[in-house]
Amino acid sequence: MAVRSFTGELVRNQKIISRPYFELVVIGASLGGLNALTAILGSLPKNFPVPIAVAQHRHPHSDDCLSALLQNYSNLIVKDAEDKEEILPGTVYLAPADYHLLVEARGSRESPHFALSTEAAVTYTRPSIDVLFESAADAYAQKIIGVVLSGANHDGTRGLTRIKALGGKTVVQQPQTAECQIMPAAAIASVIIDKVLPLTDIASFLTHICFPMLL
Repeated sequence: MAVRSFTGELVRNQKIISRPYFELVVIGASLGGLNALTAILGSLPKNFPVPIAVAQHRHPHSDDCLSALLQNYSNLIVKDAEDKEEILPGTVYLAPADYHLLVEARGSRESPHFALSTEAAVTYTRPSIDVLFESAADAYAQKIIGVVLSGANHDGTRGLTRIKALGGKTVVQQPQTAECQIMPAAAIASVIIDKVLPLTDIASFLTHICFPMLL
């Protein structure tokens, strides 16, 4: 019997997983992160099936220009996350300026959602990559992918450690391809990383492992 795959292709005698195994991608970036994010988001297909949450260090008084700028490069919806907002596929959620972005799970029968916090800065920053990564790991466990990009401090290292401990996938930009090597190098030195990839390979890797697989 022939059925159609996620991409619309006919597949015979194969069972299809109706949803991807991974349910959230979290990305952390700091100095040099804007160029890295535009490269990644610009290379993801418009039917990318997993929601993405981004903590990019930025000025506390900046407006929504970051989401508007990134939208110019992405086929996905790009927006600042809102408090209590449901997490949906096909969307890139940004931590708003001067807010920590967290993932909360309402209960075993309900989908996780976002929460915003004005608690103190972590690693001198708000939003903090560690805060996003750790809360997302607690909500999604092994069904999360954490990505650390270019940056000037060690934010994200503790969060990647939590993701790895709970069975998620960890990815770091190859330091030689980062505008600032400090943050990816710190993560590599402290965490068992599943993939260290050049910037140009990260989007294709995410696309490959996030689409539903054929069995």
